[in-house]
Amino acid sequence: MKVTFYEDRNFQGRSYDCMGDCADMHSHMSRCQSCRVESGCWMMYDHPNYMGNQYFFKRGEYADYMSMFGMSNCIRSCRNIPMHRGSYRMRIYERDNFMGQMYEMMDDCDNIMDRYRMSHCQSCHVMDGHWLMYEQPHYRGKMSYFRPGEYRSFSNMGGMRFMSMRRIMDSWY
Repeated sequence: MKVTFYEDRNFQGRSYDCMGDCADMHSHMSRCQSCRVESGCWMMYDHPNYMGNQYFFKRGEYADYMSMFGMSNCIRSCRNIPMHRGSYRMRIYERDNFMGQMYEMMDDCDNIMDRYRMSHCQSCHVMDGHWLMYEQPHYRGKMSYFRPGEYRSFSNMGGMRFMSMRRIMDSWY
């Protein structure tokens, strides 16, 4: 897995080759305004230590990602998303602490209101695979990355309410 970060737009200025998770880009360069993802899928964060808004990057060139994604801050940390081969499974819950209506998902859902008559989900349990969840239907708005684990409450994530979710597929690598 490799991504190359550049200080300036259009792959100009100093560069830094990253082969894994990086909690603080500032130790390698003062700013980052373009990048090339040579392999793998990555979550980029606009604050150090994997905090702040999250942005998903897959293989490709991002000559001016700040304009492309509407970012106000440049990338400050990044995390590699491991490739998953096999089934995908996640349970979503209507309320915190796995309460309320529960639905088990094994494929993408572009609108939980249309599919499940669920106004939003407030907790989830990812059993298999890696997922992206979005605050709006049709995979729009702010997103968050979820790897296998239990997520009892989304209130500590800025109170985001997720309305659509998709699997991070191996074909994206």
